[in-house]
Amino acid sequence: MIDLPKVSKLEPKAQPHNFFIWGAPMSGKSYFASFFPNPIVLNTDGNSEQGTAPGFQIRNLRDKNGNPTQLVTKQMDDIILALQNQAQGEDAFKTVVVDVIDDIIVMLEQAICWDNGVKSLGDIPYGKGYALFNTALQQLVMDLKALPMNIIYISREISITDENTGATTYHPSLKTKYFNIVNGNCDVEIRTKKVGDGVNASYFREVKSLRTQYEKKNITDKRILQLLETCNGIFKKETK
Repeated sequence: MIDLPKVSKLEPKAQPHNFFIWGAPMSGKSYFASFFPNPIVLNTDGNSEQGTAPGFQIRNLRDKNGNPTQLVTKQMDDIILALQNQAQGEDAFKTVVVDVIDDIIVMLEQAICWDNGVKSLGDIPYGKGYALFNTALQQLVMDLKALPMNIIYISREISITDENTGATTYHPSLKTKYFNIVNGNCDVEIRTKKVGDGVNASYFREVKSLRTQYEKKNITDKRILQLLETCNGIFKKETK
């Protein structure tokens, strides 16, 4: 029999652990993520060797006969299981960087199609393909969130110009229905921005949304606190 807690008013001490970072190419998304504590990168851009953090190249692979030899669904399961069972200590990985989540979603769909011998999810009868995909994506996000680590999802940026007003707005390139699943399980959404060119460029980070109002005193990891302090809009301005 379970013992119920005593009725009392708690004072929450919220700390962010799940981050969604998006921005234009070369605006500092991966660079910013690389400074989080002990990162491991799940890379899809084919440039994992150019990064400073260890990681995996995430991809679906087939042999010369077209038979799957590696599926992202299984690869991600194996990586998450290994991270769950890693020995704890100073040398343990403390941050998972998914770079980029847009590609992971495409690969999940591709893996399900390959595994079922079809060309599209719609070719799997009775809507089963879409159900398999939705389950795979939600399970991936929940499994990552359950890790005792920081999770960073990186997404690209798209611009939309209103034909009537000429105003341009910027958004994550991740489709809205997938963005709602991924960012809905994150604590902080950050947009990176580059102004200028070449060596004269300046880089900025702005917070687009927060799960709750965070306070500096509650963030125990000094590295993460220092990183968040470089993001405009993360903390309330203190009255001098």
